[in-house]
Amino acid sequence: MRRILGTGAGGSAGNNFIRSLRLNSFDCYIVGTDIDKYHIKLSSADKNYLVPNYSSPSYIPTLNDIIKREKIDFLHCQPDTELQVISENREKIDTKLMLPSKKAIELAFNKLKCSVHLREKGVPVPYSVYINSPKDIQQAIEVLSSRGNEIFWVRAIKGAGSRAALPVKTYEQAKMWIDYWNDMKDVKYGDFMMSQYLPGKEYAFQSIWKHGDLITSQARERLEYVFGNRMPSGQSSSPIVAKTVSNDSVNEVAISGIKALDTTPNGVYCVDLKEDKNGIPRITEINAGRFFTTSIFFSVAGCNMPLYYIKSGLGEPLPYLKKFNPLPEGLYWIRQMDMGERMCNEKDM
Repeated sequence: MRRILGTGAGGSAGNNFIRSLRLNSFDCYIVGTDIDKYHIKLSSADKNYLVPNYSSPSYIPTLNDIIKREKIDFLHCQPDTELQVISENREKIDTKLMLPSKKAIELAFNKLKCSVHLREKGVPVPYSVYINSPKDIQQAIEVLSSRGNEIFWVRAIKGAGSRAALPVKTYEQAKMWIDYWNDMKDVKYGDFMMSQYLPGKEYAFQSIWKHGDLITSQARERLEYVFGNRMPSGQSSSPIVAKTVSNDSVNEVAISGIKALDTTPNGVYCVDLKEDKNGIPRITEINAGRFFTTSIFFSVAGCNMPLYYIKSGLGEPLPYLKKFNPLPEGLYWIRQMDMGERMCNEKDM
């Protein structure tokens, strides 16, 4: 029996990772950890541990104590913040890992640095400007306006779920938004970027790799968002409605971004893309080392990437897998808070 440790087990993404491993009669014992004493109660792992905050010097030693006690064969980290710490201390982890390079994880964690890096490599991204002072806002608007943009996307450089994101048209709107976060949420000047606003369709590309070779990948289009009608930006990165797509342009841009980020991709890479006014997909961010929150969608549909990832990391054989589009187009994943999920075919819609 494989013994797997998953961090962030009390969160939606961590729980969907665990749920995926429960499918397909995969023989495993799952241990979950979380840094939140309330969230850990929601974990569906076989055994759970409350651990210190990832910023604590005792975080890594505590994980190793659990690894030794539970005889863990493989560790998967889901939350970005914990992933960064584990990545930087990977040589100290006493079990198997399957991670992107340290540089890739560090770059992906900073959306501005990642975007600039990809742009320099010729990968399609929205043009972005660093905001370190109110003066930078005006300069950003001038630069982005000269590129034909009338709407500008303000966002935090770090964080998930479209953190501190808002489309704006004027200097005053952008400044008031950043000032609010600066005064009320402790997100300062220097923590923000402004980008060209992309009005087209939004895609999410999930993939797993081993030592530079793509194992499999699948893209979906996000159609509606969790609390999107209540958020100032009108969206979040978490969909309540998504559907599978087979889009060569999305696949090509996502792959080019991953290879530009990491010369020898290894592990999990999830790419967010949005179309510009000409229908060209541009990468808005890459999450290196962890799955999308709704990874369970593809798993239930028949492409269980968490399972393939674990088996690959343990050196076990995999079934034949298409590198692109293993799932049919037009599968819809529909979910709501406290209502579970449902998968539907295009003909049912």
